[in-house]
Amino acid sequence: MADHKTRILLAMDGSDQAFEAARYASQLFAPNRIEVVLFHVTTKIPESFWDLEEDPELMLKEAAFSGSEHQRQKVMQQIMERARQLFLDRGVPKNSVKVKIQERKVGIARDIFHQSQDDYHAVVVGRWGMSLLKDFLWGSIADKLLGRLTHVPLCVVGGTPHSGKILVGLDSSAGAMRAVDYLSSMVSAYLEVTLYHSVRAQDQEIFRKAEESIKSVFEEATSRLENAGFRRNQITTRTATGVLSRAGAIIQYALKGEYGTIVVGRRGLSEVEEFPMGRVSNKVIHMARELAVWVVN
Repeated sequence: MADHKTRILLAMDGSDQAFEAARYASQLFAPNRIEVVLFHVTTKIPESFWDLEEDPELMLKEAAFSGSEHQRQKVMQQIMERARQLFLDRGVPKNSVKVKIQERKVGIARDIFHQSQDDYHAVVVGRWGMSLLKDFLWGSIADKLLGRLTHVPLCVVGGTPHSGKILVGLDSSAGAMRAVDYLSSMVSAYLEVTLYHSVRAQDQEIFRKAEESIKSVFEEATSRLENAGFRRNQITTRTATGVLSRAGAIIQYALKGEYGTIVVGRRGLSEVEEFPMGRVSNKVIHMARELAVWVVN
């Protein structure tokens, strides 16, 4: 991917959190190496009504909602242009930042999924969004995308994360190393990266084997990052042993070290025992509510 532009699909719902996701993405990626499509699915009826349309109270809200459709479209266009300007201000060429607004075809999550199959290298969404049901809508869409997007990495952005420091949850699996490769090919090489490995076991002999096993993984990951332009002093490694929860340990370390981004593989294999990294990534993405979490396939 380093030799051509990386295509980013940035799903927008008009919320402050979606705008924060755009701000985060505009700062994370190298401006001369990306193409961005700001994508919004518009619907006359909020997504939640398709499941709850028999509720009389919601039917009344639907009528009020559709009455302001023209105004909503106008406001959404303005929001998309503001988000587009974030990338232009960072030096992304005008023809590399596009806005696409389409009417709901199947469902918001499924429409985003179908759009993501158009040769994108990443999908970025905000963790929460606006709806008439107190953020229920967009949170459920992020969950649906996490389950569906197995062909392209997904980034879920919560809060207002800084893009300067990245924590990579690493194990000895090929999936974890693919996350390193993906990271090195996409982001700006001026960022700080920490390669982090955690072991739950209490046995000292297992500790020793785990540390020995991960050394070569750290060396290989560091080499790949350096080949992508990162300097050695930008890359650190950390091994934590005896943790109660791998996901909890990753998040705790990220918060303590003021990292804005966590990167995990969708699935991995522990050096100590067979362990589906999918469980770890799933926990991380649901627990790290104020951070940006990348799940790399």
